[in-house]
Amino acid sequence: MEITKESIADWLKNLQIQICNTLEKADGLKNFTNETWERKEGGGGITRIINEGSVIEKGGVLFSAVSGDAPDFLYKEKEHTATTSSPYRKNEMGRLPQFFATGISIVIHPQNPMVPIIHMNIRYFEMSNGVKWFGGGIDLTPHYIVEEDAIFFHNELKKVCDKHNPNYYTKFKKWADDYFFIPHRNETRGIGGIFFDRLNSDDEMTFEKNFNFWKDVGTGFAPIYIQLIAKNKHKPFTEKNKQWQLLRRGRYVEFNLVYDKGTQFGLQTNGRVESILMSLPKFASWEYDFKPEKNSEEEKTLQLLKRA
Repeated sequence: MEITKESIADWLKNLQIQICNTLEKADGLKNFTNETWERKEGGGGITRIINEGSVIEKGGVLFSAVSGDAPDFLYKEKEHTATTSSPYRKNEMGRLPQFFATGISIVIHPQNPMVPIIHMNIRYFEMSNGVKWFGGGIDLTPHYIVEEDAIFFHNELKKVCDKHNPNYYTKFKKWADDYFFIPHRNETRGIGGIFFDRLNSDDEMTFEKNFNFWKDVGTGFAPIYIQLIAKNKHKPFTEKNKQWQLLRRGRYVEFNLVYDKGTQFGLQTNGRVESILMSLPKFASWEYDFKPEKNSEEEKTLQLLKRA
């Protein structure tokens, strides 16, 4: 069957439903609300949100498929390499070709600080002149770093990568480590994962094989996170643990608002603000010049997140 932008969007819609059903079962209390929206420039999406569940305090699983004039920042991003024949050159009217972008974005903020925050995004982008690519990734942001969980998470992602290319895990893990970094704090957002962008038919794999890898990343999300939920959701926690959770969420907010390319893309293409900012937690905290107690679990986690 031919792979088209329509078939890719349909596959993503089905994945959104499957993931929401799985997360609802894991939460056991609340269900996702469902909102369909349209973008006046072209396209729209389906936003599914869950709030105040037994496991999930706030979470979103968002599908979008938008189109229109390619944003000017895309040209500027590629301007230094654009040639006369480059697909990133503006046309005689000073404009890039039309674009189509579809994807799923997921962020889950749990109730229990012993359950990690998780994020996934998989996306497909194409322009009317033939430029097209896949992108995405999964990363984990534990409030407390647990070695056993970190090893499990990365091993599962490595299995997905190794199935398609033995070099992918090392390459995409480094990309995630570099991407999910907060320079003004000199610390990573969490323990990383994998991240890739502009994966297309010009790579060593064919377009269809890239598509299959991309799909496996998407379908891998739910079973990985469900296991982490099951392992940690009943762990006891204190008010001190909750306050630390709020501080770590504050770091999450800083990254998403200052550095995240998905947030920037959504805002610069007149995307739906409520959906774009879905990734932010319901509650977060910033304490002036906070320093964790010596030899505490909070200090150990912060030391692991800091770069030398």
